Amino acid sequence: MPPKAPARTPAAMWTGTLFALAAGLLWGLVFVAPLLLPQYPAALLSCARYLAFGVIALPLALLDRPRMRSLTRADWLEALKLSAVGNLLYYFCLAAAIQRAGGPLPTMIIGTLPVVIAVTSNLRRSAVIRARDGRLPWRRLAPSLILIAVGIALVNHSEWRTQGDGGDPWRFAAGAGLAVLAVACWTWYPIRNADWLRTHAGRSARAWATAQGVATLPLATVGMGLYWAWNHVTGSAFEMPLGPDPARFLGLMLAIGLLASWVGTLCWNEASQRLPPALAGQLIAFETLAALTYAFLLRGQAPSAPTAAGIALLVAGVLWALRVRPARLG
Repeated sequence: MPPKAPARTPAAMWTGTLFALAAGLLWGLVFVAPLLLPQYPAALLSCARYLAFGVIALPLALLDRPRMRSLTRADWLEALKLSAVGNLLYYFCLAAAIQRAGGPLPTMIIGTLPVVIAVTSNLRRSAVIRARDGRLPWRRLAPSLILIAVGIALVNHSEWRTQGDGGDPWRFAAGAGLAVLAVACWTWYPIRNADWLRTHAGRSARAWATAQGVATLPLATVGMGLYWAWNHVTGSAFEMPLGPDPARFLGLMLAIGLLASWVGTLCWNEASQRLPPALAGQLIAFETLAALTYAFLLRGQAPSAPTAAGIALLVAGVLWALRVRPARLG
């Protein structure tokens, strides 16, 4: 008999939403680092961020040894897969996209995640998963998806007109392609991560966030070593391992390693245990809002009228989504 989803009271739904908001605010920070460190290669930014995440996770794992010991070999393998795709590969694609196309275009493409994840979740065919999670009725889901999609289109059209330049079109195209790959990674990650959390409803969301950090450490270490070797073999002038601005580089990597990677993952795990995947996917809109807010703060500018209207539609879509409840199947 398929596992049943835990009952979702209004309080649990709102608590899950607040955790998703916190995750979005923290994840928005990752859009800032490539803009503040434009001279640093995307591969180095990705490996360094998750090396910091892994180092931070190690003492946390030692403090949480009983829960860490309860994880099976299959659990660790799952954490490794999630870390490889949702951490290293995703951030490499995102950082490279931002450095090639600037902030607005990747934010535009990443901003489609709420719609892509909600639709992907609703299209899943697994009878066990659909019986466990239910299904969000398309008619009730459509208004929030439309509001979010129109809001994203408004924001990104305005940003494109304001920030786009006449630079190399191939570089912009490469940035767009990398951002699409980032969307693919982060469509797979939250759905797969939510599946594990909802299948293991009694497990600690904090311990699972820590486990992903520990699993990321060897991957990031190997990645850093390979990049360092490649840098040496190709005779690159880039100064490994800390580059031309060591203080800023270390500070940013430690900050996003702790806040965006560990605390952000913890908050998202808490949200994923309380919300159906199709609804949680829409709440990733908070990340887009946070990224835009931080971008405007860095520029010292207020958003234009179309951008402000788009942001209002994004918020309206998220609020509408909170009213939708999954229909029981089977």
